[in-house]
Amino acid sequence: MIMSKPMNVTQKLISSHLLEGTMEPGKEIGLKADQALLQDATGTLVMLELEAMKLDRAKTEVAVQYVDHNLLQTDYKNADDHEFLRTAAAKFGIWFSRPGNGVSHPVHMERFGMPGKTLLGSDSHTCAAGSLGMLAIGTGGLDVGLAIAGEPYYVKMPKVLGVKLTGNMPDWVSAKDVILEMLRRYDVKGGRGYIIEYYGDGVKDLTAMDRHVIANMGAELGATTTVFPADDETRRFMRSQEREDDFSELLPDEGATYDDYEEINLSGLEPLIATPSSPGNVVPVREVAGKEVHQAVIGSSANPGLRDFWIISEIVKGRMVSPHVSLDINPTSRQIIQNLADIKAFGKLMQSGGRFHQSGCMGCIGMGQAPASGKISLRTVPRNFPGRSGTLDDQVYLCSPETAAVSALTGKITDPRDMEKLYDMQYPHLEYPEKQIINREMLIPPPENNQDVEVIKGPNIKSLPDLQPLIDECEVPAILKMEDNISTDEILRAGAEVLPLRSNLPEISKWAYYVIDQNFHSRSLEAHENYGGHVVVAGDNYAQGSSREHAALAPRYLGQRAVLAKSYARIGWQNLVNFGIIPLEFKNPDDYNTIDKDDIIRLENISSSLKKRDTIKAKNMTKNKEYEMTYSLSDRQIDVMLAGGIINRFKEKKQSP
Repeated sequence: MIMSKPMNVTQKLISSHLLEGTMEPGKEIGLKADQALLQDATGTLVMLELEAMKLDRAKTEVAVQYVDHNLLQTDYKNADDHEFLRTAAAKFGIWFSRPGNGVSHPVHMERFGMPGKTLLGSDSHTCAAGSLGMLAIGTGGLDVGLAIAGEPYYVKMPKVLGVKLTGNMPDWVSAKDVILEMLRRYDVKGGRGYIIEYYGDGVKDLTAMDRHVIANMGAELGATTTVFPADDETRRFMRSQEREDDFSELLPDEGATYDDYEEINLSGLEPLIATPSSPGNVVPVREVAGKEVHQAVIGSSANPGLRDFWIISEIVKGRMVSPHVSLDINPTSRQIIQNLADIKAFGKLMQSGGRFHQSGCMGCIGMGQAPASGKISLRTVPRNFPGRSGTLDDQVYLCSPETAAVSALTGKITDPRDMEKLYDMQYPHLEYPEKQIINREMLIPPPENNQDVEVIKGPNIKSLPDLQPLIDECEVPAILKMEDNISTDEILRAGAEVLPLRSNLPEISKWAYYVIDQNFHSRSLEAHENYGGHVVVAGDNYAQGSSREHAALAPRYLGQRAVLAKSYARIGWQNLVNFGIIPLEFKNPDDYNTIDKDDIIRLENISSSLKKRDTIKAKNMTKNKEYEMTYSLSDRQIDVMLAGGIINRFKEKKQSP
């Protein structure tokens, strides 16, 4: 009898959903998607894509459209989007989470998440559901739309980084400090090409929501996703949500191995903080202690649990926050608010000066709560990319709820361990109520008969334009040159001014690269008129961060033919391919240094080179230099590229006999 090789949790999840390819790192595989998650900032585009695909009904076991980003209704645009999404969800057989119900990731974890299942989401923090023993991957909306239509999800098979957790966390240290420690070690691109799987005795010290905090910000490491085992703590969490029947144990086999290893002794951790303007700029809190703080924002998908808000209420109980600090409370769901009121935490936060906002992403995505110009804002959110908060010269630091709360009291960045000497307070520990309040009221199931549903489109909602097939050659200017680690927040700005335009491509394209170059839109129109398009040049890890495919679609709409970069973040790279922009890589990275903004770049024999898998020659006509450009596309992706994008390819497949 041949014994099967012991498998880790990641390998079990992938092997049980593998439709195409082999589990060889770096090779493209096709996976079955059991569930799909959409949020409104990306979902409007997905619904338009499903319409373009002429989908009858969702093919996944579960698909849910959440409204958690564009909540401010300062004019008709967001309200119109909400109506469009409600009716489109009904039309395509998708659950609808109403505005104000809560942030997609924790709500999905509570209501739909299941160990052993796959989840594909049009939000990069979909990986948070890995906390339940799911294979949960954030990706571009077009990939999610295709999965909803029954197509496999294609991704390069990652390696698995096993992170062994040992020991127990000290007082005043929590799950946010664990993921900040990973970012301190690996920065924002050290996880590329990996799934991170946590194992070891230290995992038992983490609640399901603690695991959510860590899994959520695995996206900031550049990882494909994060996976935890489904164990007794997972069962306890699902029991608390009245869903214990959906639990199934999922543990690594004895003797399971990993491609690479890391170890964190929880007992040795101290409070950490990410300084502006990258989640990877992590230092101990004590190193920046004493800087004056003007805002502390609590909540978001990165710290969404009951404990994360309760601990704040205990720290500020009977005290008032510093006069120059705004303590902003971003509750992650209506259910959280009800439970905070039930355990008497809500009133403590209000009495201490807390400002309550809607249940949703809000300050995390720059939808309100923008900080004062040049003032420090401490946030428990996952990202602090430049301008993401809504203030272009923001000074956003990422930290734990404990650090944010203590600093709100003192008015300056403070190591939370100082709470004991400053206020004679011992670290509190939450005893979870045996039975929590469950709120399902604002989740609308899809109708059984969806044929007669009318989709309502307001004037701000524009159908997708047709994308032309790939051209074989071009001679265009490089109208932008960027450094390393350019994020999608910089490629396509977030915030209350821009997010309402997500369903209006002509309008949102005016904000492309605005954070980097406020004249980019006019310069791209000029390049399109004079040259027929443009290219941009970038360093390492281009398009990190959010899954927003507008960061590819808007430049494509403005005539972007290719990106010439040293390397790419996974989701940004996939989105470029999906919309027919060639993601080229310098074979010799030093060539990057010889290109300047506005140099004229000629690309020749693009189609034939792709078909033959030859390198593509990029000629710098201004400098009289030639560069060899490589690409890492599968045969399927080359077909997508030649068709001018994945929607065109999908239509071709449907029309072929």
